[in-house]
Amino acid sequence: MIQRVPLAWLNLTHDRRRFATSLVGVGFAVLMMFVFSGFMNALFDSQLQLINRLNGEVIMINPLRTNVSVPQTFARRRLYQARAFEGVQNAYALYISEVNWENPETHQANSVRVTALNPDESVLTIPEIDSYRQQLRLPETALMDTRSRPAVGPVAIGVISELAARRIRLVGTFTMGTDFSSGNGNLIMSDQNFLRYFADRGPDEDQRSFATVDIGVIKLEPGANVERIVETLQESLPNDVLVMARDGDNGFIMREQQYWEENSLIGFIFSLLTSMSFLVGVILVYQILYTDVADHWSEYATLKAMGYRNDYLLKVVIQEALILSVLGFIPGFLVSQLFYTMAINATGLFFQMTSERVMNLLITTFIMCLVSGAIAVRKVQTTDPADVF
Repeated sequence: MIQRVPLAWLNLTHDRRRFATSLVGVGFAVLMMFVFSGFMNALFDSQLQLINRLNGEVIMINPLRTNVSVPQTFARRRLYQARAFEGVQNAYALYISEVNWENPETHQANSVRVTALNPDESVLTIPEIDSYRQQLRLPETALMDTRSRPAVGPVAIGVISELAARRIRLVGTFTMGTDFSSGNGNLIMSDQNFLRYFADRGPDEDQRSFATVDIGVIKLEPGANVERIVETLQESLPNDVLVMARDGDNGFIMREQQYWEENSLIGFIFSLLTSMSFLVGVILVYQILYTDVADHWSEYATLKAMGYRNDYLLKVVIQEALILSVLGFIPGFLVSQLFYTMAINATGLFFQMTSERVMNLLITTFIMCLVSGAIAVRKVQTTDPADVF
């Protein structure tokens, strides 16, 4: 039985130092693509963290609220009206405001987002709220996000600081992460405490009351038809509210995501940077393969003189490209995971490396190396067997 010679592998590994350098180059390109695409995905994913935790199938907002960070409220009585419709189990009120939190160590003010709710209602699917339900009922208490940025200072039970120039005590923590509208961190408090801090604010700030709500979370009965109830509520209630499903193509989550994709330069900037990383990778791999072809030019000419066709030589170079893409992807992927962990700790953003995103970048790396191989192989195809002499 004739055993085939792994020519592609031998070509790459005959100079181990050069081979290691080649893998570092490919890995660097992979790392850059992971970093730039990771930041883009993190910024978009972070915007959905609060919305994904809304414990209801239907969402009610002011039609002027284009995204979660816009301070547009609606009358709370609309939630009471919604409860009367068939298929609606309950309707919860969620209050949101941005305010300054004082770092208890440096005494510097940093903006944070305060989300308030009735502790007796399951408005958000955050397990820590259930654990600290009794403590949230106490005056001047709140929970703080453990992924808040370092600027807010220590995040631990018992920390006492100032919120909106008023004393506050942390009675617990939860884990979510920051986004565009949360500033340096997130606080969760009871609706009663929310009034204590925001009902009597300065003349330049909006005062709040239980009469208005930022987001209405409508919980349906099991088996209820979401689309039908959304349509019924929208037709029956006044046009001062917008009712939509939380999930789905036209849902609240998709609406929020599309807003940030279409109204910010984030997607364009990081897509451009990812594309530039791809082009850098193409150039790096091309240089590696071209050097290999140049070093073995006479050997390739000898193979052609022996009767090997261009198709065989093309396969050799393409195999080298695939080997580089696989072995170079692994270190780039591993270093990217470390970078994501560091970025989460530093920024509080929601970096997630899903299997789909990993597979997409692996395919991109394949394409990157194949393009380089296709360009470099032209040197082999133009090799004249007479050059061996």
